[in-house]
Amino acid sequence: MRWIKQIYDCFHANKLWFLILVTTNLLFIFLAWLAYPETFKVLVGLMIVFTLAMVSLSVFIIIRKQKIIEAAFQDFLLEANETNEERLCHVSPKTHWSFIRRMGNVIRSYQSELKCKVMELADYENYIEGWVHEIKKPLSLMTLVLDNRSDEMSPLVRQRMFHIRDQMLGDVERILYYARLGATHKDYIFESINLLAFCKQTIEDHQTLLDESGFQIQFIGEEVEIISDRKGLAFILAQIIANSTKHVPRNQDCPILKFETIYDKMSDQTILHIRDNGPGVSEEDLPFIFDKGFTGGRGTYTRQATGMGLFLVSKMAYDLAIQLDVKSKLGSGLSIALIFPNVKQS
Repeated sequence: MRWIKQIYDCFHANKLWFLILVTTNLLFIFLAWLAYPETFKVLVGLMIVFTLAMVSLSVFIIIRKQKIIEAAFQDFLLEANETNEERLCHVSPKTHWSFIRRMGNVIRSYQSELKCKVMELADYENYIEGWVHEIKKPLSLMTLVLDNRSDEMSPLVRQRMFHIRDQMLGDVERILYYARLGATHKDYIFESINLLAFCKQTIEDHQTLLDESGFQIQFIGEEVEIISDRKGLAFILAQIIANSTKHVPRNQDCPILKFETIYDKMSDQTILHIRDNGPGVSEEDLPFIFDKGFTGGRGTYTRQATGMGLFLVSKMAYDLAIQLDVKSKLGSGLSIALIFPNVKQS
């Protein structure tokens, strides 16, 4: 099958020359019929045999030459240095040399620019990670002061200080996760987790953000067990909580955040529904809420919206094999379902 395709490609690429050859043979056959009618059949037979032999030999040589050019071209694509460029020129027709050399110069130029960009990106990532670790020092000092001098502050000031601290910690954690998105090796540790208890613990860790917005928390359903990475799942829940707190309208009296666990026997899957009663998302914005930088209609009047929180949620969920299902309408809040993979413990 491969040989048939190669022969077809050869005929197709050189169809003009083969057409000229056939036309020339027809002309000589006609002349032989006029000049030698007695030996016409013998001459035509010899011409056909000779033509078929020459065509077969030509096809064989062209296919063999094509393989040599293809091998040289593959080496040239893998490493477009001057040695591979000269090797490709040596096996290619001379009419192609100028194009090959021009292509080599362009590829080497782009490779040089790419190396510079990769180095710049690596330096930027190292700077961001270094900055994250450095900013943790004043945050730790701020925590120490709040823990030891909180009695010297009024309840309102103390609540605001804890809120700002936790908001900064969330921003720092988001930057760190974003910087690690392209990492080759990720240190996930999958273990058994009691889902409802884990949600309650995550709420306690972010209580100041919820208190500042006046959220009421509700837990619905029975305790279920899942297999996942604790840090990754905590990050997903934290971003969803932060997303809800950022979009609470100022005139809303009683914002509510619900966590509901469901075990679906039909699909043998565990589902965590997280719902708020905020302003919701319009139907045209809903398919894009996990896109990087997308803020939608709400983001236009919510200065805190960056479009990164749910984007990072989608990336982390993909790493943890968690499916996301979102439902919302304007004025009816946002519902995000986390569908956990069915993992059988050995």
